[in-house]
Amino acid sequence: MKCLLIASESAEVLFHWTDSEFQQSVQEQYGASQEEGQGLPAFEDSISTLFAPIVISCSTMVDRLGDSYTSFTTENNHVYVLHQIDECLYIAVNGDGEEGEDTLRRKIYVMKKMLEVLFGMVTLSSTLLRRELRPQDTGQRARLWKQLQTLLETYSHLQQSDQSFLVEAVERLIHPTLCEQCIEFLERRLVQQLNCSVERAGEEVLHAFILVHTKLLAFYSSRNASTLSTSDLLALIIMAQSMYPSSMELDDPGPEEGENTSGSGQESFYTPEPSPTDQDSSSSADEPKKGGTPVLMQRSHLQMAEDSLRTLEIPPPDPSMPRRVFLEVSLKEGLYPMMPHSMYCLPLWPGITLVLITKIPTSPVAMSVYKYLEAFAKLEKRLMEGQEGSAATRGQPNIHEVRSKLGLSFKFIQTGQLQNVWTEFKSRAFSRGGPGFNRDLIPWCKNMRTQLCGIYKQCFLTDSGPGDSSQHLSSSLQERAQIMVQEKLMDWKDFLLVKSRRNITMVSYLEDFPGLIHFICVDRSTGQMIAPSLSVTERTSTELGKGPVAQFIKNKVWNLVSTTRHYLQKGYSTVTLRDGDFFFCYFLWFENETIKKGFKLEAGDIPVLPDDFAPIGMLAWDYYSRKLLRYYSKNHQGEVVKCYELLTVHLGVIPPEIILQHCRQLASRLWEPTRNPLL
Repeated sequence: MKCLLIASESAEVLFHWTDSEFQQSVQEQYGASQEEGQGLPAFEDSISTLFAPIVISCSTMVDRLGDSYTSFTTENNHVYVLHQIDECLYIAVNGDGEEGEDTLRRKIYVMKKMLEVLFGMVTLSSTLLRRELRPQDTGQRARLWKQLQTLLETYSHLQQSDQSFLVEAVERLIHPTLCEQCIEFLERRLVQQLNCSVERAGEEVLHAFILVHTKLLAFYSSRNASTLSTSDLLALIIMAQSMYPSSMELDDPGPEEGENTSGSGQESFYTPEPSPTDQDSSSSADEPKKGGTPVLMQRSHLQMAEDSLRTLEIPPPDPSMPRRVFLEVSLKEGLYPMMPHSMYCLPLWPGITLVLITKIPTSPVAMSVYKYLEAFAKLEKRLMEGQEGSAATRGQPNIHEVRSKLGLSFKFIQTGQLQNVWTEFKSRAFSRGGPGFNRDLIPWCKNMRTQLCGIYKQCFLTDSGPGDSSQHLSSSLQERAQIMVQEKLMDWKDFLLVKSRRNITMVSYLEDFPGLIHFICVDRSTGQMIAPSLSVTERTSTELGKGPVAQFIKNKVWNLVSTTRHYLQKGYSTVTLRDGDFFFCYFLWFENETIKKGFKLEAGDIPVLPDDFAPIGMLAWDYYSRKLLRYYSKNHQGEVVKCYELLTVHLGVIPPEIILQHCRQLASRLWEPTRNPLL
């Protein structure tokens, strides 16, 4: 019983996702109320009717009280979490007891993040966002909603099954030699050749990375690129998994990790739909691989195999057509959120993907739009706070720069409406006879922001049609990139798929740390994590056992992360808990890299957050960089301060003093450069 809804203030449904149980419940509820002889109402009408009272009551409370409720529980124990963002209301519901308020609030913020990645600065205008989320064309609306629903389902699956998405940090494959070789290959061959090609249509490859399932094999950023934030990288991994889903369980070769199981198991599952002679054709599927068939034939065969797994409902994405994504760019001049890029997701083999992120030729327009949006937003805020006249523009040279540069920036775009609004704004703000900078100017600030977001939409979101097919990396260039990486990894692909499930095991730690069952260590400064693999399938045997035993440990780890986030929100940086036969520890600490690498700083107070604050993590909102490190670094100006987290699970029979000693030694060992040089 799960649901996520986005609605306008007038209770119009802008997006909805429900699981089958919730959908069946709604249909039964409103189907029973229909008069005899009438058909069932459309599901969208039913869900709109169901949520309309909640949406209207929230709007009423905001209008009359300036505040509204953020969560409630009904008599049948359905939990509702609500979050108002501008003129859009997000509602997440759970009725089966599997998700609490924190999980539902996190899902809302992740949905907001994905919308920002897909729509960019259009999300800053509620009017334009409503139009984007609810196109008039029903077919277009269905396709968009299905895309968003798939992203949400992909995130939910990863959050419940993948440790990196549990703690919202990136996990690298630990194989230093291969990783270094791949990074060097991306830098010196792949990216260099792509950026020197005349077929790149003005685009420049900024980032290139190889994913094995959700883990990073190699990541390279060009020298002209801004650092890709952990939040954006996690969102891109969700998108890649949504486009080319890979099931860890279905790919699992079983307890034996031999060559035959990893090879034949892959082929048998990803074989194309059988022909009348399916026995012969399937049995010969391994022959080309062993006989050294050219790469192009293997690539074609594997692509056909992957395509055969796509359902008729969701056609396979065309790799030659990039996804427009909006990512954070940090330059010397400042931080620019939601800058347009192109994302190319090129499948190499099932479970292994090459992702390219390119800078598009018109990206400077987006920077101009953001500068002007920021100027009008600051002015509007000051006017709303009651600062008028010169006080409203004090410290804001941007608003005067806008006066001279706005027309020049967008002279090549037909924006008659923008010119009209801008002319009216100037006459009111700058002319001698005008009212000047006072509260009457607030609606015109909003109008200017809407018009600027409209320009942004026109430049970066509007489909240009078939005539604009040359404005991205050519299909042949993408295919060459695909083949180059396949040739590089051909001898490693089966190993990588197994390695992604056995990235780190507890075996190498049991001798030094007896009684240690599991751990997760996260470098929050870089957004990277290290943890032993957790496999819960019946077929796979690990040191944690298999099936129910491993699932039991997994549930303990997931509950521990949820518990520690609750305490962290309340200002606790250290947590120790005994739960039956287990002893849990959580530590958050800071180190000063300026004084000495690994120099641990004194423990200090960390900020206490309200219950309805953005969830602790890095995907939806980078709590560690934007809240915690900024707060802590106030007393360490000009120094490089890093933040780390460690979670451990021990057997309860181990004495607490031994457990604490283990934690100190483990934290020191995990980040030793000689052990993990790429981390």
